[in-house]
Amino acid sequence: MKNYPKVAVVILNWNGRFFLEKFLPSVYNSSYPNIEFVIGDNASTDDSLSFVRASYPKITLLENTQNYGFAGGYNHILSRVEADYFVLLNSDVEVTPNWIEPVIEMLERDEKLVAAQPKILAFHNKAKFEHAGAAGGYLDRYGYPFCCGRIMDKVEYDLGQYDVEKEIFWASGAALFIKRHAWTEAKGLDEDFFAHMEEIDLCWRLKKMGYRIGYCPDSTVYHVGGGTLNASNPQKTYLNFRNNLFMLQKNLPIDQAFTTVFIRLWLDLIALIKFVFDRKFKDAWAVSRAHQSFFLNFFKNAKKRNNHTGIENKAGQYKKSIIADYYLDKKQKFSDLDQDSFF
Repeated sequence: MKNYPKVAVVILNWNGRFFLEKFLPSVYNSSYPNIEFVIGDNASTDDSLSFVRASYPKITLLENTQNYGFAGGYNHILSRVEADYFVLLNSDVEVTPNWIEPVIEMLERDEKLVAAQPKILAFHNKAKFEHAGAAGGYLDRYGYPFCCGRIMDKVEYDLGQYDVEKEIFWASGAALFIKRHAWTEAKGLDEDFFAHMEEIDLCWRLKKMGYRIGYCPDSTVYHVGGGTLNASNPQKTYLNFRNNLFMLQKNLPIDQAFTTVFIRLWLDLIALIKFVFDRKFKDAWAVSRAHQSFFLNFFKNAKKRNNHTGIENKAGQYKKSIIADYYLDKKQKFSDLDQDSFF
């Protein structure tokens, strides 16, 4: 590229000294020429900021007055950042030197392509895809997210089988590239989500504006995953179940929203019962709390249904049930799915 748009790589931190010490060196050595590194801090109580000040004096430090979570934290920080592109990067991500250039080049080619993610592999097993993003995100007919390279808990090895640039439904918040104008137009992340699925909601809102989301296989990063909340944390269960319902209510057309949410409530009940049988009582209670929060916030979320323009881009939506495909038909790889059932 002859012209290099300004890119701001923004890492949101909360008591993350360990991850910053381990992964900042790879980020700081990125080869992209027009770049600003920003650490946005969510009112940490550890010594992570003093570490950054001492070790990386050229990195911009922006502080929030409290822990606003992933969604609110980024909204508050990015309102103070000037760049053509934002890169929302998790603190537990190791990058390769030229990870930025291919994604920016892809986004620059198409004005309607406003957000993208690189290939996300697992830091602890770099031959495999990572759960949170893999080779791009998709959504089934009942709102269950899955990835190319990861369906449910089945994660594939990266054998080059998904090394094709393509349009997806959602890009992972672990390494999310987005044009600043699109971020501003969409009004950023929904702060009521706090954390989990907020990037899917953002991508869905962008697609309803007629924009496109992309996957760039020529860029690779390695994600630890579960850096803040591990997979067995009941709070993560609560946020995932609650935010998924929030997202469906906000973004589905009105005729589909009632039917889909009704079905999801029953499917969630099955999940709750399974948690009970597995003696995961805190997770079962988390599902119940998620439903309570959904109904308590029903009218608040209903007011957010204001961007149905009639030009929605459905690319990346799956017309079938990924749950049925996985558990009943034993389709555990993305390539096993009926490719004609994608919009």
